[in-house]
Amino acid sequence: MKTFSEGKFDIVVVGAGHAGCEAALAAARTGMKTAILTLNLDSIAFMACNPSVGGTAKGQLVREIDALGGEMGVNADATAIQYRMLNVGKGAAVQSLRCQSDKGAYHRRMKKVLETTRNLRIVQGEAKRVLVKDGEVCGLETTYGGIFECRAVVLATGVYLNARTITGEVVKDSGPNGFAPATELTKNLIDLGFNVRRFKTGTPARVDFRTIDLDTCTIQPGQTDVCPFSFLNDEVAGNQAPCYLTYTNSATHSVILSNLDRSPLYNGAIESTGPRYCPSIETKVVRFADKDRHQIFIEPEGSDTLEAYIQGMSSSLPHDVQVEMYRSVAGLEHCDIMRYAYAIEYDCIDTLDVFPSLEFKKVKNLFTAGQINGTSGYEEAAAQGLMAGLNASLSLRGKPPLVLGRDQAYIGVLIDDLVTKGTNEPYRMMTSRAEYRIELRQDNADMRLTQLGYECGLVTEERYQKYLKRKEQLSRAIDELNIKMSADRADEILKRHNLPVVHKGLSPADLIKRGADLNSLCEECGALDWADRSVKESAEVEIRYEGYLKKGREQIEKAKKLEDKLLPEDIDYSSIDGLRLEAREKLASIRPRSLGQAARISGVSPADISVLMIFLALKNRGKN
Repeated sequence: MKTFSEGKFDIVVVGAGHAGCEAALAAARTGMKTAILTLNLDSIAFMACNPSVGGTAKGQLVREIDALGGEMGVNADATAIQYRMLNVGKGAAVQSLRCQSDKGAYHRRMKKVLETTRNLRIVQGEAKRVLVKDGEVCGLETTYGGIFECRAVVLATGVYLNARTITGEVVKDSGPNGFAPATELTKNLIDLGFNVRRFKTGTPARVDFRTIDLDTCTIQPGQTDVCPFSFLNDEVAGNQAPCYLTYTNSATHSVILSNLDRSPLYNGAIESTGPRYCPSIETKVVRFADKDRHQIFIEPEGSDTLEAYIQGMSSSLPHDVQVEMYRSVAGLEHCDIMRYAYAIEYDCIDTLDVFPSLEFKKVKNLFTAGQINGTSGYEEAAAQGLMAGLNASLSLRGKPPLVLGRDQAYIGVLIDDLVTKGTNEPYRMMTSRAEYRIELRQDNADMRLTQLGYECGLVTEERYQKYLKRKEQLSRAIDELNIKMSADRADEILKRHNLPVVHKGLSPADLIKRGADLNSLCEECGALDWADRSVKESAEVEIRYEGYLKKGREQIEKAKKLEDKLLPEDIDYSSIDGLRLEAREKLASIRPRSLGQAARISGVSPADISVLMIFLALKNRGKN
């Protein structure tokens, strides 16, 4: 095929899903001439599965993306049709914001943002191979012969690499929602040295809202007393669409169990690994045989469509079985399916092949992000996309990469897990993965990350000034809440809150630590009448959990001692006496940045870390 020039660029991003969009925007907004290549312009930021943003731990990721100057939080707020705060009955460390999104509007707005961003060109086409010269990226070739000359490439291919959908006995070479798959790039990745494997995910049916008996379901209204995702916004929309809750039953389970021989998951048609924490309804029924019902949420896909998303009933059963299965659920007895459920298999890479910067170890300036890295979820993808695009830009600007620590961000936990431990199944972010989650709350993402984003050139001046103002207001609020009141006044407030009196002067902060509610205190004491919701929430959390935060920060300082001990890039682990064979192999393969990262590698023992510490001490002594 005759080749032709598509132009010269600094960075080319392959894929325009949630990872690709953030990568391209991060690159272009930091001054890089950028191109984004997508199989179909109609699939830009497409929500192939759940039309929502956020959720447990994922809400923290969205806030962090926003704090660094990313777009997901802004786009989610602009197209949200319902907000809910999850885990409200638990501590602030695990509370997470979730919004139901208008699926079509989310795609259209993000596409418009890409179209109007300086330094960014959108191109519809399929990537064939990454061009490499002397171990460095020098371009990208499309299946149509187009050559993009560039200095860096970000691969954000989602679930499209050799994708095939499976529904019962029907298998099709297809990406999600009927979009075409990408069939050419995988061979090139293998040739470049990537270890490629197959993962699987799936999606439930969409049904006609008019055919649902909503009276038999429990309504799930939205919340307006929450802060939005983006720190640029102050309030969430007041007019919110409801979602609904229903349950499977014994009839549903009977339909599934009697048709397992036709389920691709159980008859051998699907051999790839699926997500453990978002299983199909078939897997739920088989794995949790003691449960007589499972929660099903009915969620609108948008304000301009009648499609309802049936969350919790992902399936790859044949269409005829799906009809019987869905109609066995209360409220769905007469439902008309508009889009049937399906499973999808795709190629992805082993993330032990990439550095913490998300750069491929064997080719300079080749980065990967999103589901090609074995993750699941829009939020995980967007977080990686932002970091990959930003680090590609930093590399071309001759600056060190931004690698977030596990103590700095959920993004840091996510990427460290991927590049240090790897994953043998689609990876999902959870609060339990973060050992410092009391520090990594959604309310303080800007305090943790916005300064870093500003220094990297991604955070705008408008956003930075808003951060500085909020930082000053938070400090002022905490100072104001620590002003003591008289013993009589304090006892009076304690009685109203049904708390034991102490007969001594206390500050509002003292009262908060004893269990008083901040908003009530503000009304009673006239405090913080100048502060907005976000400042009050952050101040209350900082005060209420002061003791836990202090202990957590002490643990972080101890852990930093290992993180600060960097390992030489050219270290020959095979020559270090005392290291076990498994440790030598793992260390040589992963090539950790620091002793801290080395200690988290499966197969590296504390004794191996002690050997490395002695090795570093002797090496440093030799230099002196």
